[in-house]
Formats: sequence, C-alpha cells, structure tokens
Amino acid sequence: MVTLEGLIELALAEDLSFGDMTTDILLAPSVLEGPAQGNRQAQLEGTGVIASQQPGVLSGLTVAQAVFKRVDSSLAVELLQADGDCVGKGEPLMRVFGPMASILKAERVALNFLGHLSGVATLTYQYMATISQTKAKLTHTRKTLPGLRRLESQAVVHGGGVPHRYSLSHAVMVKDNHIAAVGSITEAVARLKARLGHTTKIEVECDTLAQVEEAVRAGVDIVLLDNMTPDQLRTAVKAVHGRAITEASGGVTLNTVLPIAQSGVDYISTSEITLSAPAFDVNLTLESA
Repeated sequence: MVTLEGLIELALAEDLSFGDMTTDILLAPSVLEGPAQGNRQAQLEGTGVIASQQPGVLSGLTVAQAVFKRVDSSLAVELLQADGDCVGKGEPLMRVFGPMASILKAERVALNFLGHLSGVATLTYQYMATISQTKAKLTHTRKTLPGLRRLESQAVVHGGGVPHRYSLSHAVMVKDNHIAAVGSITEAVARLKARLGHTTKIEVECDTLAQVEEAVRAGVDIVLLDNMTPDQLRTAVKAVHGRAITEASGGVTLNTVLPIAQSGVDYISTSEITLSAPAFDVNLTLESA
C-alpha cells in the first residue's frame, strides 16, 4: 500500500536528495554572539503565502501542509481554505511561517501536489457542472498516475465526483479479455457467483446490445457500456430496464459528456479527469519576518 508519508518521502528525495545548493549557500545560518544571544545559530525567518492564480476547486492542501512539516517540523502552517472549496483568482490558500530556507526547500514539491490535485478536482467540477441537470454521476477509472491513485481519487470526490473501485482487489469487474479467456459472459458470471458472497457486486463490460442482454440474464449487478454512442446507450438503458446499474465509459470528454448523461445511464466513468487534467496554477510568495 502506498502511504502518503512514503509518497512525500519519494517526492522530496527527487528534489532534495543532495540538498538545495542555492538555498544552502544564500540562507546558511549565521552565528550570533553576545550576552543576549550566547553563541547560537540564527536562521532567517519569514512567511510564505500560497495563492491561487486562477479560479477552481482545491484538493491537496493537507498534502502540501504535510510536505512543509516533513521538511521542517518547526514550520507553522495555517490552512486558509479547505479541500473541496471553490476559489477565485488571487485568493490566499495557505500561510507558512518559519525558517525561510525550509519554506524554499519544500515549496516546489508542495506546489506540485497542490497544483496537480486541484487540477483534477477542477476538471471534475467542470464535468459535474455540465451534467448537473441529469441523474448521472461521474466517477474515475484505474488510469491514474502511478503512486497517486488514492490522492487523485480523493481529488475527484473533492470536485463533486464519486469513487470507483480503488484497485483490482476492491471490486469485481469482468472485462473483454476476461470474457475472451473464459468463453462467454454467462460462464464468467457463473464462475464468480459460485465463489463470491452475496454482498459482492459483479460488473461486466459490454460492447454490444447482445452482450448487455446476456449480462442481464446472467444476473450481473452493473453493466459497463463501453464506447457506445448516445443512441446506443439509450437503447441499452431501455434493454436493462432497471435490472442492473448502468455505467457508460469510453469516448467521454467535456464535449460529449452531456449527451452521454442524457441517455439515462446511472454513472459515467472517464480517465480524462485524472490523466488529462491541466495543472491548477498556484504560487508561493515569500516575505521576511
């Protein structure tokens, strides 16, 4: 299992494995002497403010906070917004106070997480706004960046989407290659039902109306309608007639998601919201104390 702590360690190792040449020279601690100071090292302190450079939906604030604290536990981090909040351009999101060197060392990794995850949340929100007048719900797929699936899934939820299966071990989904290996949808479902408990749902990927009808007869719980046109989706939804949950996938973009949703499907899954989300623009401004 990929942990947040491990992910942050990996990201910091990429950026700081041999230190920060610039910051380590320019902001090296100075030695203060005298009766009041004794003989101690003084670090220049300041405040860094992270602000949005565009409107959107936030995700990854707590991750960015954890990055700063991992670099230097003495840093004081104040969250000015929350994950899932909608913000406008120029709004302050987070304030960090402490050694300026520590803030600078953590800056890029923190902003990378925040920018990417807020980008996912923002694009998800745009999809949800497009289909808001339909019953369809938007969800992600397993097409995520390696190591970032849990965070990207959370970002989808922050943007108004709903979670799909997290991994291969979290749900049963029979895809085309499973069907080809076993021989038929009917045989695949029969084998699964013989081994699974009654609380586990079975989802089957269908490319044709004939497969949809076979899947419903076999007693599946969810029918994944793959790469179908809106007209084909409407026909499939009528054929299912409420006997299973319907999920549309394939060919989903901001331009196509509304007619897909209007077909009457229950869910729409797309990899676009995780793989194609543009980074959310954020920056950090540093001021000395």
